[in-house]
Amino acid sequence: MLRTQKKALIIFVALSCSALASDWSYYGGDPGGIRFSRLDQINIRNIEKLKKVWEYHTGALQPETHLNHKAAFECTPILVNGVLYLSTPFNQIIALDPATGAEKWKYDPHIDRDGDYSEVASRGVAAWTDTRAQPGGSCKTRLFEGTIDARLIAVDAATGRLCDDFGNHGQVDLTKDVRLRNRGDYQVTSAPTVVGDLVITGSSIGDNRAFDVERGVVRAFHARTGELHWSWDPIPWKPELPAQTGAGNAWAPISADPQRDLIFIPTGSSSPDFYGGMRPGNDEHANAVTALRASTGKLIWSYQVVHHDLWDYDVAAQPALIDFRGRPAVAVATKMGLLFVLDRETGKPLHEVVERPVPKSDIKGEQASPTQPIPAWDGLVPLGLKQEEAWGPTPETRQWCSDFMAKLRNEGFYTPPSLEGTLVFPGNAGGVNWGSVAVDNEHGVLYANTNRLAGMVRLIPRDEYVSAREKAEKNRFLGEFGQQSGTPYAMYREWLITPQRTLCNKPPWGAMVAFDLNTGKRKWETPLGTMIPSMQTGTPNLGGPMLTAGGLVFSAAAMDTYLRAFDAQTGHEVWKAELPASAQSTPMTYRLDDKQYVIICAGGHGKLGSKMGDSVVAFALQ
Repeated sequence: MLRTQKKALIIFVALSCSALASDWSYYGGDPGGIRFSRLDQINIRNIEKLKKVWEYHTGALQPETHLNHKAAFECTPILVNGVLYLSTPFNQIIALDPATGAEKWKYDPHIDRDGDYSEVASRGVAAWTDTRAQPGGSCKTRLFEGTIDARLIAVDAATGRLCDDFGNHGQVDLTKDVRLRNRGDYQVTSAPTVVGDLVITGSSIGDNRAFDVERGVVRAFHARTGELHWSWDPIPWKPELPAQTGAGNAWAPISADPQRDLIFIPTGSSSPDFYGGMRPGNDEHANAVTALRASTGKLIWSYQVVHHDLWDYDVAAQPALIDFRGRPAVAVATKMGLLFVLDRETGKPLHEVVERPVPKSDIKGEQASPTQPIPAWDGLVPLGLKQEEAWGPTPETRQWCSDFMAKLRNEGFYTPPSLEGTLVFPGNAGGVNWGSVAVDNEHGVLYANTNRLAGMVRLIPRDEYVSAREKAEKNRFLGEFGQQSGTPYAMYREWLITPQRTLCNKPPWGAMVAFDLNTGKRKWETPLGTMIPSMQTGTPNLGGPMLTAGGLVFSAAAMDTYLRAFDAQTGHEVWKAELPASAQSTPMTYRLDDKQYVIICAGGHGKLGSKMGDSVVAFALQ
């Protein structure tokens, strides 16, 4: 009896240690993406003892090419079977010793660096263990990655070699059956999702090029063979239309509830973003979270957070599978700064949501939705910006902003694009982006990195597009043009930035927010980084928060070069450490040999203009 008890104890301890060592084995921490770790060795009482213990350089930015100015090291590593795995902006997959940072192997898919791509980023990899394979056999545990040149790759987690039995010698060409228009604009940037023996991926599709861009299909492949198992198109063909719109794609991470055999897909807008005259109706599965049966791809439910999107309000955040007032739920954080909580099995809101009237479009051929769904509780950010709220650090900059805003159409954050220009706030990069949220299920608190960025979008009649672009280039405007080919209008958008390089809305421009799910109120908000010395302005940020049972929220998503820890109860910044580069990524944590580590990928973001690099940095208590 004693021997049996001792054996059971050994098994229990071994399982417990294994669980701790694999504390972060999914991109979002768990299949439901709540970015919470139960580890508490690093906590509010000893955080000042947290120090850097190792640093690894990926070498990903060499050889230097024109693509480096787009590169973004957005990866969150995962820990599987005692090994740390990560991906670089150019899709190299790297295995590291989690205790020392020593490289075990590196796989390079040889992305064509002379090519052109809309995005140069990879947020991570997914792991799958083949229960049929023999222990120690080739590719028993596989890593899956989608690439910026639209391949789905499977490599052996032990060696970094391609799994020859998957697809075409380890790779699947994702450009098939998507109506490819521009190869460099059809990509994968987020980690795939694995459920059972299926690997599931969406795609990243370049915005505002045309009406009929690539199909935004979500596809499931057999993890052993790479054979297509099912495909789901968020924009089903409509025979009455003269041409078929595209996109509606899931470029953000997909969440999974394996026990219910469900996946939850965040979708973007139908193409193009800012003119919908060629796609009448609500585009019901675009700008939505859609639940599919993971094993078959069957549609279970779909909930749309923006009807007939005209603002580039993609659902960019990974849906977070949470407990809400005793019920399994899905939390959907949005670019508008609105938060929706849906029943996980039915998709119905678990709080009050009202279809509110919104402004009409004054553009010929456009039929904006007359209402939009708006939760009756707090937003994660201020909702809308009035001219009298124009801000500047000096009277001159404040007046510049007020004069600029006076020229724009502005009737709230659902004001449709216009010929004279429309104010957009919190903006198409506002609210919550791909960094998503972290959730404390026990106390019902959700944490999010948020942006508040005033901007302008203007539609340009097709016959004026060339001259408008030439004029802007001569004046060196910093905005972005989109052709929106196949429609009567091109578009132009820019941020409201003064000649003194400040923003026109009152700080904070980026903030971490704690939202109390029990009350529907913001609990606290804290500026994230700063852009003006001696002022807590916050900065635009890309990347997510990580929450631990030690009472800490970690983030390094701001434009400066710091990893920060905040008190989860109060929002007070309790620790920070300077990094070798900015970190537009999400931290992760694990415990190994009785020591907890915090890991961050610090490589900057070319498009955002933050400090570039190629570092993976580990911290532990000293």
